[in-house]
Amino acid sequence: MSGHQPFSNLTANFSHSRKAKIAEQTQQLKSEMALNELREAFALTQGELALKLNVKQPAISRLEKRSDMYISHLREVIEAMGGELEITARFNDNEVKITNFDFIQAKE
Repeated sequence: MSGHQPFSNLTANFSHSRKAKIAEQTQQLKSEMALNELREAFALTQGELALKLNVKQPAISRLEKRSDMYISHLREVIEAMGGELEITARFNDNEVKITNFDFIQAKE
């Protein structure tokens, strides 16, 4: 095939610093995902997630398009995917896990 070659051949001549920068950017992209990307990364369809949450598929579609939502809803979705939601505030020299949302979960 003309013009087709493995990706590793395309990057073989990259400098070590360029490869390191690419690896860092790749890790950054993997650590920041929209909710639909996270669901897809776990190979879940909207329908499968809807079944786990006992809602209909269109509700998942609407949820994934929202730019804001209740923390309790987000927690339910993350837990349905097998995860745990933690809220952390980051400052220049410190990170603080916000725990009052854990209290809300315990009350529910």
